[in-house]
Amino acid sequence: MNCNVRTTRQMLNGLVIAAVAAFGLVMAGTPAAAPSDDAASTQDTSSALVQLNGDPLSTSVRTKPAQGKKIDFNANAVKSYRAQLSALRNDYKAWLRANVPQAKVTAEFDISLNAVAVQLNGATLQQVAAAPQVRRAEYQGLYRPIGINDPDLGIIDAIQAWNAGGGPANAGEGVKVAVVDTGIDITHPCFSDAGYAAQAQLGDHQFTNNKVIAAKVFNNKTPSRHYTPAPLQDHGTHVAGTVGCNLDTPATVQGAVIPYLISGVAPRSLLGNYNVFPDDVLNARSEDILDALEAAYADGFDVANMSLGGGSHGIQDLLTIAVDNLDQANMVVAVAAGNSGPGLFTVESPGAAARALTAGASTVPHFVGAPVTNSGNTSGAAAGDFATVTANLTAPLGVVFSAPTVLSTACSALAAGSLAGRIALISRGTCTFSTKIRNAQAAGAAAVLVANNVAGDPVAMASDGTPSQPVVPAYMVARADGQVLKLVGGSSTTIGATLAYFLTPNVDIMAGFSSQGPTDVDFRVKPDVVAPGVNVLSSIPAAFCAKPPCFAFFQGTSMATPHLAGSAAIVRQQHPGWSAAEVRSAIVNTGEQGVLKNFSTAAPETNVNVIGAGRENLDFAVHAVAALDPVSVSFGAVPSGGGQTKTFAVALKNLSAGTLVLDVSVTPGDSSVTYAVSPGAVTLLPGATTALTVTMAAVKGATPGHHQGKLDIMSAGTSVAHAAVYTLIK
Repeated sequence: MNCNVRTTRQMLNGLVIAAVAAFGLVMAGTPAAAPSDDAASTQDTSSALVQLNGDPLSTSVRTKPAQGKKIDFNANAVKSYRAQLSALRNDYKAWLRANVPQAKVTAEFDISLNAVAVQLNGATLQQVAAAPQVRRAEYQGLYRPIGINDPDLGIIDAIQAWNAGGGPANAGEGVKVAVVDTGIDITHPCFSDAGYAAQAQLGDHQFTNNKVIAAKVFNNKTPSRHYTPAPLQDHGTHVAGTVGCNLDTPATVQGAVIPYLISGVAPRSLLGNYNVFPDDVLNARSEDILDALEAAYADGFDVANMSLGGGSHGIQDLLTIAVDNLDQANMVVAVAAGNSGPGLFTVESPGAAARALTAGASTVPHFVGAPVTNSGNTSGAAAGDFATVTANLTAPLGVVFSAPTVLSTACSALAAGSLAGRIALISRGTCTFSTKIRNAQAAGAAAVLVANNVAGDPVAMASDGTPSQPVVPAYMVARADGQVLKLVGGSSTTIGATLAYFLTPNVDIMAGFSSQGPTDVDFRVKPDVVAPGVNVLSSIPAAFCAKPPCFAFFQGTSMATPHLAGSAAIVRQQHPGWSAAEVRSAIVNTGEQGVLKNFSTAAPETNVNVIGAGRENLDFAVHAVAALDPVSVSFGAVPSGGGQTKTFAVALKNLSAGTLVLDVSVTPGDSSVTYAVSPGAVTLLPGATTALTVTMAAVKGATPGHHQGKLDIMSAGTSVAHAAVYTLIK
């Protein structure tokens, strides 16, 4: 399994960008696709996960929990079967000692997988897989973190959903969400336990309270390196704040007061710090993540958030299987799609898991930046790695054109002295920010404004790391603002030194970096649904700003994922009898359609492998009356010349307390691929389930490429659930 895991995120506290991809920041003119995965850098070939014969507790017919329930670890049947699995693992360990003595078992699993982790110590994967007890073995993957007027809560209609469950003071009450990440700073007011009842606290009590009720560390080098669950990186605290920051927490970013009080999606939820990236560790192995997930499940957590991911090049890896099994054992697992976009086939593992609640990312229309004023109009500008003004700078605007009305990218030398004493306006694109800013500086510019060339708000600019970086102040402005400014060349322009908060119209634009489906080999639709993931404001640890408490704007599918995890907590609170699959369907299959826009053109985005079922709407989710399993319909790859017909079964369940009379339809398709569904109408008693059959027919010589549709469930003319339908013609 190739698992090179990345997080792209924009931080506007200090207006710098941090991206964990070998510190590969946004440097060039368009959002860059991630480099090809390198197996040598994405797997730990010194260790393996070895899956043994025999089902784990989550899926065994003897121990699998009833729908909507969790495993009862005190039940005699569970204890007996655990003992059998333990004996099987002991047999395998004895086989290793006799046949591959250098290999050592470092961890054991029985909830999500019946497996062990093995330190190879020079042994080969084939050697440790040769035992009769072994079903499958693979190298361990390496993972990295991805990465109430609160705008993002308004986007997903969270407040309306809260009101359906007793109001904001009760939102997510008592639901436990495990944050598998870099730790949570309990000194932050987002995680104060004032007003919370006493809780049983698990793990290292230095890092727990009655809000963050568990703190554990997962890294097999912990004994020698004395790792703790301390939040020494900022990612996990930011993620945790999006899930469950306390209601109405005031925030300031670099001296700019945020003009509203922030809250997590589930502000009364209880959180768990399951730290798989302790200290300065940037790579977590599959073993560490499995350990964390199984511990969170055993500790009674209802939802897990994994804002992490890695390269996915195979039909399934063992971590995705574990995620699927935990969903069947009634834990909702929200996972980032990854930050390897734009481009199809970029969804990462374990977000590629069929039963993961996989998040794509879209914009929140706000940021903190420097005010740029011209002719009485003020817009915001984002900086980044480059110098900023220390006092207000006023100078004529020097617009650089490459052709009439077309801003220059300034990727080659500009005429000497052509920008002397001016604030240069140039375009993003073609070359690195460092190159274009350096060229403007050489032409005499007093400062540089780079106009974005894609839709949405400006982003923080990164240097390219080359020698002799430019020293002139430099900022990015939005594409729309650049189009206005280019018309007023020569006019007086002021860049302000005091940062300000900007609320913009740039909502629901897909992030260019958001990984896209379909999945490898089996070509399933991913992500499942989209949530706010660009310019998300949340908490960060006290060490990351001059005057705590600290807050920052980050971007990444890492930031979208906790919106889904928090939403799952709200749905579970209001519907405690729903299974994990039903909670997941309520969030996915009620996604809002027709609102998401293309990251480059801002035109409506309709590709199901970009947007899944749409942008999540939590109010729709808590009022869901029907569930679909699976949450999307994928027919996989079909040969162009085959003229094939395939069927796909979908379970439709009535979640409501009343009888439902439902009409079922599917979009007809196109001239190459057509879709049909039967039955076309169903009547379901409360809690009843029926099977739908979706049929795909491809003509001989069907046009190669992507063919999609929509399965729609209607009640009295209103859609109550919908699912993406997809076929890849090869």
